[in-house]
Amino acid sequence: MIEVLVVDDDTRVADVNAAYVEKIPGFRVAAKAHTAAEALRLVEDVPVDLVLLDHYLPDETGLSVVRSLRERGHQTDVIMVTAARDVATVQAAMRHGALQYLVKPFSYAGLRAKLDAYATLRRTLDGGGEAEQAEVDRIFGALSSTPAPELPKGHSPTTAELVRRALLAAEGPLSAQELADHTRLSRQTAQRYLKLLERTGRVRLSLKYGDTGRPEHRYEWAAST
Repeated sequence: MIEVLVVDDDTRVADVNAAYVEKIPGFRVAAKAHTAAEALRLVEDVPVDLVLLDHYLPDETGLSVVRSLRERGHQTDVIMVTAARDVATVQAAMRHGALQYLVKPFSYAGLRAKLDAYATLRRTLDGGGEAEQAEVDRIFGALSSTPAPELPKGHSPTTAELVRRALLAAEGPLSAQELADHTRLSRQTAQRYLKLLERTGRVRLSLKYGDTGRPEHRYEWAAST
């Protein structure tokens, strides 16, 4: 079993995250903490393989917890689970050794995808031995994949993937009409999928203002690839 420490200042959120973890085969909640000090103490006292770590804690930040863990010689793996989404915080988390970064709010499926990938990474690393380039690529890429968005009934994963690829290939944000031209979808279909992906956080919406009339809605892919 992979022992998990759930850290969140909100006790209700910690309980929800812990319940999610307990539903995933191979994972078990070792403890819950609501402050940085409590989290650091529990890592010392309880066997922990993975920390699901919020950034906004009442006494210190999650990043300071990661720094303290490394300074104390703990190699416990960390996945940041937080509403902090500014690039500086994400970059600092990566530099301090966080394996992954999950932005709140997220679904059970989103967390499970991260933890399943983490379990795969653990199995790969536990095998030991030497690694060829393909194996190295798998190790470094194990946690980088982005799960497909959960689609409501009546939406096609194939069409969603077509929209994703078109946005990734574009040199800048696209309007619904431009996306339709790129993909040969109808404008109505392109608009429907853009709005869906924007609601789930996969697509970023911006407004382009002209000289007159309403601003044009433009979209670009926002999730990691």
